[in-house]
Amino acid sequence: MKKSVLTRYRVMAYVTGVLLVLLTFGMIGKYALDVDGAADFTRVVSIAHGWLYVVYLIFAFDLGAKAKWPVAKQLWVLLAGTIPTAAFFVERRISRELEAKTADAGPAVAKA
Repeated sequence: MKKSVLTRYRVMAYVTGVLLVLLTFGMIGKYALDVDGAADFTRVVSIAHGWLYVVYLIFAFDLGAKAKWPVAKQLWVLLAGTIPTAAFFVERRISRELEAKTADAGPAVAKA
């Protein structure tokens, strides 16, 4: 597995996580605190999160397929983008796991 597959997953996990936290704050501002402008902010962030979550799903599914994860683990990673802050914790755990596996494999050496 190429390191770029993990890198693009990590980027999208952070982007999705940040947008979901912003959306949560926007919802709190809109419904609990009745902040002016929160409705517009929430609308923009929810649209951005929705589209980028689809990209996150594609990259996470690609990573899971290449890492040959079982279905339960794959679902766990895919759903992490829907729970505020979960994407950060899941990304860290997955990154450590896969970086350890790629470090154990070592670089490919061409034989002459």
